[in-house]
Amino acid sequence: MMGFDSRFRDFPDYLRAAGREIWEGRTLGDGLAAFYHPAIIRRDARGVLQGTDALRASGLAEFYALPDRRLLTEDVIWSGSEKRGMLGSKRMVAVGRHIGDGPWGPASGARLRYRVMADHFAKAGRISDEWQVVDTAALLAQTGQDVKTWARARLDGPDTEEPVFCPEVDVQGPYTGRGNDDSWGLALEMVVGRLMTGHLSVVPDQYDPACSLAYPGGEVRHGHAAAERFWLGLRQSFPSASFAVHHRIGQETPMLPPRAALRWSLTGRHDGWGAFGRPTGAAVHVLGISHAEFGPDGLRREWTLYDSAAVWMQILASDG
Repeated sequence: MMGFDSRFRDFPDYLRAAGREIWEGRTLGDGLAAFYHPAIIRRDARGVLQGTDALRASGLAEFYALPDRRLLTEDVIWSGSEKRGMLGSKRMVAVGRHIGDGPWGPASGARLRYRVMADHFAKAGRISDEWQVVDTAALLAQTGQDVKTWARARLDGPDTEEPVFCPEVDVQGPYTGRGNDDSWGLALEMVVGRLMTGHLSVVPDQYDPACSLAYPGGEVRHGHAAAERFWLGLRQSFPSASFAVHHRIGQETPMLPPRAALRWSLTGRHDGWGAFGRPTGAAVHVLGISHAEFGPDGLRREWTLYDSAAVWMQILASDG
């Protein structure tokens, strides 16, 4: 790959190595300098981080809470070119033991397993733009905490000046692409778009009857009814919110089923009964990432993640 170290066989190998060497190799100094642009922009539920110093400070806090944390990469779905740069949508499982106080509360001693999904843009050997979603609800559940209670305590704490991520605090980075026009990416966009407009008939029409589903809170479900309930619960919480697709990738790779990745958002008001309870009218922005695999009977595996802790913080902040 032009501009990348010759030891990487392709872009997914580069992204896998970045997570492995920085986290498992404990190289927050040299590792960040090797893989990240000095002006890196990372967006996640906690807002926007800019620069490797900010990433290092955030990473050290997580190291202290989970000193043996490992990031296991399940898949990288990517698009782009060496000349224009490449964006990889990376699906990971984080594992580690919670033995230090930190952003997720007092040390619990619990062994954690939770999912992280992120879009990474890189050019000339450096990552310069990121969008990350962490399953904070799954992490908190394993430490014996309720996500809504944690969100309220976070709002009441001394470090609540940091906003959750929303368009008002976003920063324009170097990547302005929208992905590719591969048919599998278009198929996933069609499915999620129809779900967001209330056409639940898309589930029996497009999902495999035995579909495997991974959702926020560490939930693993199967079948049409589970897919319908998840998407209906999300959409009905914010029925008037604006749905937008920000990035779309479809890909066919030897020895793998056709895959797709979608980064999307809901922006509007908490004005309906759904997964987040009584309507409050709070202004809410939901950042989501979805991955899918397709088979002969339709969408056979789906991973959709948004940070429900960030959603609760927005709702509770407005609700007083």
